[in-house]
Amino acid sequence: MTQIPETPEVAEAADTGIVADAPKGNWVDRFAPAVTRPFLRLSRADRPIGTWLLLIPCFWGIALAAAIDSFRSWDLWLAVSCGAGALLMRGAGCTWNDITDRDIDAAVARTRSRPLPSGQVTVRQAVVWMILQAVIAAFILFSYDLTAIALGIGSLALVAVYPFAKRFTWWPQVFLGLAFNWGALLAWAAHAGSVPPAALALYASGITWTLFYDTIYAHQDREDDALIGVKSTARLFGDNTARWLRLFLVATVLLMSLAILLALLPARNPLQLAVALGGAWAFGWHMTHQMARLNIDDPKSCLRTFHANRDAGLIAALFLAVAALL
Repeated sequence: MTQIPETPEVAEAADTGIVADAPKGNWVDRFAPAVTRPFLRLSRADRPIGTWLLLIPCFWGIALAAAIDSFRSWDLWLAVSCGAGALLMRGAGCTWNDITDRDIDAAVARTRSRPLPSGQVTVRQAVVWMILQAVIAAFILFSYDLTAIALGIGSLALVAVYPFAKRFTWWPQVFLGLAFNWGALLAWAAHAGSVPPAALALYASGITWTLFYDTIYAHQDREDDALIGVKSTARLFGDNTARWLRLFLVATVLLMSLAILLALLPARNPLQLAVALGGAWAFGWHMTHQMARLNIDDPKSCLRTFHANRDAGLIAALFLAVAALL
């Protein structure tokens, strides 16, 4: 496998144990006890954006399901437990990803300083850490009803397959979308005890959203990925990326709007419907604004735009929550 030369910044990171592609001065590097840092870095605790992107579809599912039959006190536990579950399962998933990708990460300058390729932890230690996070998350899951529990267990297959997707398909972002947005179905089921067509449409909107933001993210690494033979939609789309991003943007808004219509039309509450649909369209306008500022040839622009999707997803969640209160 071709090895990507390292920069002075990467060499410095490897010497200190700091991960080169983590935000500078993050809380793990500054405040966490030294013995815990490699494990927290495995879980990407130094980069909370992934936890947000895993959690936000859960918020969508809770809010739109509650818009049908109102919020309950149980939903407070759902929101808190989904937050904890997203943190734990994102950590377990990232640990699994680093276990499977340790040879690839060792060949890329940006990722060579991660805990496994840099030798901060062993594979055995990483496996134990992954299992520990998954077991704690399971205790949270088992507080839900049987439908939600079954969905939670079913999601493990998607988590297991995702790290290998970039080896056999140009569309690994689809697999990420399937896994990262599963919370929309799980949270809906935990609130309502079922998964109606509206929940499926909401899930689909999350998948196209993931295709939007993770294609942007993947443009940071397209040159390194080409050298080591890793596939991605960024490499597949190339100069046509903007056209594909617009397609994903439109699909996201339309699918979320469909979910809202399926959920709320029977109630015949025009104000509630208008507020919820306003959330889908505000979500879309935020994505449009992202595209206007995006330069896919500038890794910093790609990373900044990727991070902006936390706010975009929260906008939709806020509108849906307000609609549920009407």
